[in-house]
Amino acid sequence: MNNTEIKIKGYQILSQYLGLVEMEKFISLIQQDKFDYTIWRKSLLNQESVEDISKAAMNERKQHNY
Repeated sequence: MNNTEIKIKGYQILSQYLGLVEMEKFISLIQQDKFDYTIWRKSLLNQESVEDISKAAMNERKQHNY
């Protein structure tokens, strides 16, 4: 995917799960904070086993037909 496609997909997913207003709030909050997604994501991954993450990803894929 190119950058434009990634942005479009991201907006679609945020809009679907959060709604338009909360999506805008989320984007605004991310832009205001000194937010490092990589560090944040690593801290989340450390709390779950690889098996748990894999199962969650497979369930998500089944639910949304990715």
